[in-house]
Amino acid sequence: MKKSIVLLTALFVLILFGTAMAASYTGPAIKAKLASEEIEGDFMTVWARNFADHMKTWSGGKIDIEVYPYGTLGNTGDINELAQMGVVQFVFSDHAWISSFVPQAQALALNYIFPTEKVPEVLGWMAQNGEFLPLLEKAFRQNDLVPLSIMFEGWQWVTSKKEIRSLGDMDGLKLRLMSSKLLVEDYKAYGASPTPMSYGEVYSGLQMGLIDAQVNPLFAIFSMKFYEVQTHLTQLKSEPFIGIPTVNQQFFDGLTKEAQDEMRRYWIDAIVPAGKWITERNASDMEKMKAAKPSLKFHVLDDATIATFKAKAETVYPQYPQLGGEGAQAVLDALLKDIKNAKKALSIN
Repeated sequence: MKKSIVLLTALFVLILFGTAMAASYTGPAIKAKLASEEIEGDFMTVWARNFADHMKTWSGGKIDIEVYPYGTLGNTGDINELAQMGVVQFVFSDHAWISSFVPQAQALALNYIFPTEKVPEVLGWMAQNGEFLPLLEKAFRQNDLVPLSIMFEGWQWVTSKKEIRSLGDMDGLKLRLMSSKLLVEDYKAYGASPTPMSYGEVYSGLQMGLIDAQVNPLFAIFSMKFYEVQTHLTQLKSEPFIGIPTVNQQFFDGLTKEAQDEMRRYWIDAIVPAGKWITERNASDMEKMKAAKPSLKFHVLDDATIATFKAKAETVYPQYPQLGGEGAQAVLDALLKDIKNAKKALSIN
């Protein structure tokens, strides 16, 4: 499986490089910094390095982007602020943490709005054909940022010290979430007691009993070793984890159009290959966790139980326009329309 992941990544990079060699960058030499929300070897940092390699090759060495993994330039909130200020030129963050700066991005935090299959393909169709990403860009630009794509990193899983088989099992659960007001409301609706907390503090929080549970995709649960201090992993099928590669607006607008177009093209073309890469990685990491700790219990909620969670999630939808700020309703309408049209185009039920 690991070999397959490496080959897929290498093939994708070679295809991009092959296409890029025909391009001729005529702009000035540029040095830039890219801060990743994740540690070395995890999705955001891997694909950030692929992006940096691609832009260096495409520009004949003129565009030099240095990648900083999680923790080297601060916490998840810090790096988004650094990008907004232009201290770093790029940040690879997720839809929840960046919502502290662009509240409209919380539309992606609404639970049970995406289909349970082909999410990378849906996001790819949306980025190529939809209305959501251009509207999201308007909101980002009001906050000195520009989103370049929307990337699937796998489904979120709840890890806990007790079994979650029904909505009632969520009652009073002290659950760590990313920093998003809407995410907090999502899990409050399920009966949990949500607690936003920095990524680097989650392990100790679980170990010391400050929190009972946390939410993350499988690769993060493995690489940050959260499974060591938990006993159950539960898939609610409620929210895909979506990364948003983002660039400082002033920096981006100062680039040549050919460089801007190439950056957008890279990230949009990467959506589906990166989705396949992380799907294999998540499956591999699940097996590694099972081998490292055989007592771990993995459980996916059945359709009837999911229906009870979805009914609660839908009570939160009306809160988004207020929490999302100016233009939020238009952003949500575009998102729902794009998902509907993508499902139709991709023959998804």
